[in-house]
Amino acid sequence: PLTMLLLLLFPREIIGGQEARPHSRPYMAFVKIEREGKGGSMCGGFLIQDDVVVTAAHCNCNLGNKAKMTQTVGTISLSQETVKKGTVCSVAGWGQTSMKTNAQPSPTLQEVELMVMGKCMCLSRPYLHYVPSRMLCVGDPQERKAPFLGDSGGPLVCDGKATGIVSHGTGDGSTPSVFTKLSKYVCWIKKTLRKLKP
Repeated sequence: PLTMLLLLLFPREIIGGQEARPHSRPYMAFVKIEREGKGGSMCGGFLIQDDVVVTAAHCNCNLGNKAKMTQTVGTISLSQETVKKGTVCSVAGWGQTSMKTNAQPSPTLQEVELMVMGKCMCLSRPYLHYVPSRMLCVGDPQERKAPFLGDSGGPLVCDGKATGIVSHGTGDGSTPSVFTKLSKYVCWIKKTLRKLKP
């Protein structure tokens, strides 16, 4: 059976992070996108079932067969809670780790801790295209830490659950960044999965 891919909302990489401990994020998925005549690109994603990867909408692609669950390959739960301002969460990905021209994706999974900011922080930056009802404003502008090119689709993990999805930012690695608010979509995801069961 083909793996189902749920697509929710926008490219990004980890700036100011560190290499993740091996197998510490067994739910992470590397999403390679090949488009005819346009070359390839990459995104992050995360397993919520052995046959379901959640990623960002612009990471449109087809995946292969079911993942085999092991000690190093697993799933992550979706949070239905609204995350509060000031909460420190984490994000991981294989995206670029610098803004240099021709920078390459990271060969190892990188991670960084980010603080959830108040909605006013992103609303004051109209170029971010931030909609509070379905997006999270994440990343303290005083810190040089952010997802970047190639990190789109990865999960924002708060208290061990996927709370957001890396969506978009400024394009220069500055913060805050915008994440899709998963609590807004959990009911839809569950309903969609029930409909697709044979």
